[in-house]
Amino acid sequence: MNMIFKIARTELRNLFYSPVAWFLTIAFMVQCGIYYTYPLYPLAKWQEVLMENTPKFKDLGLALTTSLFLAPDGIFMNVLQNLFLFVPLLTMGLISREVNNGTIKLLYSSPLKIREIVLGKYLAIMIYNLLLVGIVGIFMVTGLFNIQHADYGLLLSAALGFYLLVCAYTAIGLFMSSLTTYQIVSAIGSFIIVFALSRIGNLWQKYDLVRDLTYFLSISGRTTKMLRGLITTKDLVYFILIVGMFVSFTLIKLRAGRESKPWYIRTGRYLLVLGAVLLLGYFSSRPGYIGYWDTTANNANTLHVNTQNIIKEMKGEPLEITLYCNLFGGGVARGLPENRNDYLWNLWEPYIRFKPDIKFNYVYYYDVRDGDSTLSVTWGHKSYKEIAERMCEGYEIKPSLFKPGAEVRKQIDLSPENYRLVMQLKYKGRTTFLRTFDDPTFWPEELQVAAAFKRLLQDSMPKAVFLTGNLERDINKNGEREFKYHTTAKDNRYSLVNIGFDVDTLLPETQSIPAGAAAVVLADPKTTLSPVTTGKLQTYINNGGNMFILGEPGKQQVLNPLLAQFGVRMMDGTLIELSKDEMPHMVKPFLTLEGTDLSQEQILSLLKTAIREKTDSFAMLMPGVTGIEYTNGGAYTIKPLFQTGTDKAWLKAGAVVTDSVAPAFSPAEGDTKIPHYTTAVSITRKLAQKEQRIIVTSDADFMSNMRQGGGFIGRSMYSWLDYGKFPIYTPRPQPMDTKLLIGTTAAGILRILYVWVMPGLVLLLGTVLLIRRKRK
Repeated sequence: MNMIFKIARTELRNLFYSPVAWFLTIAFMVQCGIYYTYPLYPLAKWQEVLMENTPKFKDLGLALTTSLFLAPDGIFMNVLQNLFLFVPLLTMGLISREVNNGTIKLLYSSPLKIREIVLGKYLAIMIYNLLLVGIVGIFMVTGLFNIQHADYGLLLSAALGFYLLVCAYTAIGLFMSSLTTYQIVSAIGSFIIVFALSRIGNLWQKYDLVRDLTYFLSISGRTTKMLRGLITTKDLVYFILIVGMFVSFTLIKLRAGRESKPWYIRTGRYLLVLGAVLLLGYFSSRPGYIGYWDTTANNANTLHVNTQNIIKEMKGEPLEITLYCNLFGGGVARGLPENRNDYLWNLWEPYIRFKPDIKFNYVYYYDVRDGDSTLSVTWGHKSYKEIAERMCEGYEIKPSLFKPGAEVRKQIDLSPENYRLVMQLKYKGRTTFLRTFDDPTFWPEELQVAAAFKRLLQDSMPKAVFLTGNLERDINKNGEREFKYHTTAKDNRYSLVNIGFDVDTLLPETQSIPAGAAAVVLADPKTTLSPVTTGKLQTYINNGGNMFILGEPGKQQVLNPLLAQFGVRMMDGTLIELSKDEMPHMVKPFLTLEGTDLSQEQILSLLKTAIREKTDSFAMLMPGVTGIEYTNGGAYTIKPLFQTGTDKAWLKAGAVVTDSVAPAFSPAEGDTKIPHYTTAVSITRKLAQKEQRIIVTSDADFMSNMRQGGGFIGRSMYSWLDYGKFPIYTPRPQPMDTKLLIGTTAAGILRILYVWVMPGLVLLLGTVLLIRRKRK
């Protein structure tokens, strides 16, 4: 061991007695200085501007640790992208220099062992790598002083990933240096090996036998999780094995220079090392054998505790997930075998971490909806089998992989899923679908996955029952005024059916209203409710049932008789709010402080703080709305959810013409005006077993297909009616590193110091040392 340290010390001395190490150190310092100070200065400038001109300024609202260190123009991202340019220049002479100088013969003839030579030289490079980490560490420490509440756990994880990657690159360079006496060839060889390892993860992914092996060998993206603050044993073992493999290759190569062995024995040694690395790598990356450490301040890389609790309930039996991939369906490319590792490790790894006994199945088929001849016409009236063969030729996969639709139909009916890429989850005999979506994310998010898991555990899900029979909004139509988008649309990731609710319609004239419904929805009835409907609704309300009642101007007489028992009345007329952009009947009431308590939506927590501090609010466009009058003091407690801005709107009596001259306020015609108009209220009543909850809005269009079902406000209203059980929200703490502790003057000084002064001092030191060395 002492000899290894002596060799390392000698190698370090030789390293710094050459201009290469000094050049790389200076170039690395300049690079880090540029990518830290250049983003820092404009951020500091904007903060000063905002502090001087915004009295209620709190912070920049950005996670500054990520912005300065991990953004595309931050230190780590740029350093890692350019790292492969530095390392070959550093390692190209490690062994080849000994050969060119003739000292390799002295080493061979000395009592030194080959492993001591190799390990000593590699130890020297590892120490130099620590110097590079130390340079990055200067900026990390600076960041801790420049950023309030900087996420140091994230920085340490990123630094570890950087160090392991540079050690892997230098191990490759060490091996390539042993293969040739030409240093430039060694450098080029290192480039080629790094490039090959970066691309090998995309090779032969169509084949089950080698998919996992090539994916494991890939060095591309190996530091991604560490840069996000997640350290896994799988990645740690990978770097250890890669370093060990190339160091072992170097040992084998140098040992071959001291002994005479047949070529197949030397080749066998290389294959033996490679096989051992692949075997250890394969088993170390199996689910259940991977350890995780989330170093971020808010556990950003870990499933929310709500999701973890659901997974904890799934004990005693594996979860089975079957991916159904239709060659003719939407999303087919994402489901093909070459993308299977992306599917497993990007979508499912966070869940495998807590439930490693997930079993994955794959079914590939080709099918279309009955009566749909579009595909056949497009392909020149070829048979579906012929079309499948031609498409497989384009995808470069075997047609035998895909089953005819008739075979799959015998096992499962996928027509309700429109034959697109979909997953079926099975647990203890229960099944449910988990869908994909045609948006930039494509795969389901934690919100949808948690809801699907819950479906496998519960006997029933909360049901939203939509009443029919009085020309209400339809949950099965795609028209712009209808309600399908946020209720039954399977292609909308935030529709009720995808976030944990069951949705159904009910005709109260002939059917009974279920007492256990999460909410009964009366969406803009246009005809008078019959005595039978009114009686059933009254019974449901008296028994403590929750309701969502949506009205419209001109239909006040339909709903006011029902609302009277709550102390609520929709006012006669239509609200008018004049603006330069919208028609006069399109009003923008603001969310109230009480409205921010509807759900755990992330944005609502931000709005609550903003509304309390009177720095911001949220306006919901309601196209055609009236005011709501209410009185408290009875059995029900009523709170406003949306109100118009102060003196922004007035109530127009009679009909409103929206495509002509803007209406004028006319008291003579019955128009009225008050400071605020309420457009949505929450109603609660304390009962023996629960709290009854009712929401009333004087507009239904804001929940229509055209308005995306009310967005997060619509989801929040359903969540409130279901007592926050669904959707299963996974809110994250807001980042705390959102404010700089440095001004533009100090940032400018840092720029000069880190980009010019410190590299200049290192240049001066290196120059003096090299000149003195040359004189000696």
